[in-house]
Amino acid sequence: MQINRLFEMVYLLLDRKNMTARELSEHFEVSVRTVYRDVETLSEAGIPVYAVKGKNGGIRLTENFVLNKSVLNEEEQKKILQSLYGMHAVRKEEAEPVLSRLSALFGGEREDWIELDFSTWNRENPVSRSFDLLKEAIFSRQTVTFCYSGADGRTGLRRAEPLKLVFRASDWYLYAFCVDRQDFRFFKLSRMEELRLTKESFQRRKLPALWQGKEKEEGERAYRGRLTDVRVQVSPQMAYRILEEFQRDAVTKLEDGSFEAQLTLPDDDWLYQYLLSFGSSLRVLSPKEIRDRHIEELKKALERYDNMTD
Repeated sequence: MQINRLFEMVYLLLDRKNMTARELSEHFEVSVRTVYRDVETLSEAGIPVYAVKGKNGGIRLTENFVLNKSVLNEEEQKKILQSLYGMHAVRKEEAEPVLSRLSALFGGEREDWIELDFSTWNRENPVSRSFDLLKEAIFSRQTVTFCYSGADGRTGLRRAEPLKLVFRASDWYLYAFCVDRQDFRFFKLSRMEELRLTKESFQRRKLPALWQGKEKEEGERAYRGRLTDVRVQVSPQMAYRILEEFQRDAVTKLEDGSFEAQLTLPDDDWLYQYLLSFGSSLRVLSPKEIRDRHIEELKKALERYDNMTD
């Protein structure tokens, strides 16, 4: 990550006073040409760095240069470190160099105030590999292809221009321009298979405003499908799912400990798969047509066992 390398280069030159381009290239495991490009970038940013040729030459900072931390007050320094520590929990290998050096520069102890882990319990989960590949595609602006299983039950090959990785509602999504649909879409990483980086580059498009989920009308535009209101009753044993998945103001706790909730859900096959995930703990109260379809789906599930021969 270039910003880490640039900051560490300044830190090294402050500490060692003089380093050759070869020493810096070996330290960062990049080419000498990349080192000189970094020097040029630092110089354009106002850092007084220069190269001296000859036997005792090298790359140096001007003698009286000091990395001034006084432009930030103590509270601002603390907020920067707190934010970096949160980033450290997500991508440790990228945040650690900056975090360590800023901690030393600002002084004081690192406050271990948060622990985040977006990984799954399954260490072999392919989402982590997809994350790294998509990150590379976003920065290099290369299109990707993948086999995607949609909520409508259909699976197909997609080609997309990756724009952002989004963590929302306990899952990772790719926000991308779908070349096949000629529109911006969200793709759930866990539903991707055979993800590949192509050699085709793209010009980054201007991002439309992302749906914040605050209003039903916005939700309909983001989902791009019809939504329907469903009233359900859920048994007390499913309290953990009520708390995790339902809007609190849409839930009423009944005297027997069960819950009654008003939900707004996609009106397609996904709706019934979601209702079935509650097993015998959920009953649809209304509308009648959805209750009847839910009953039919439960009967189909039971028939699978009735037809078993062993």
